[in-house]
Amino acid sequence: MPIYEYRCPNCGFQKEHLQKMSDDPLTTCPSCGASSYAKLLSAAGFQLKGSGWYATDFKGGGTPAAPASPASSTATSSDASPAAGCGGGCACH
Repeated sequence: MPIYEYRCPNCGFQKEHLQKMSDDPLTTCPSCGASSYAKLLSAAGFQLKGSGWYATDFKGGGTPAAPASPASSTATSSDASPAAGCGGGCACH
């Protein structure tokens, strides 16, 4: 269940509430009883764990593998023929 943060603009009371996503938002301040208790926007707090792509590719801030440079290719763009159906108007050759 998500945790929602609420604040009362009348008295300044602020609290986090554990609610189901299907629950109606709270409207009454538990501190002063005003009906202006409002849900705040806050950053989601979650952490990805495991051996997924983010852990191996981006987690440590390392640089991704560089693509092969055009000079290392054996065929140049003028020697290669266009791929089937492209008509030669793209960068596939």
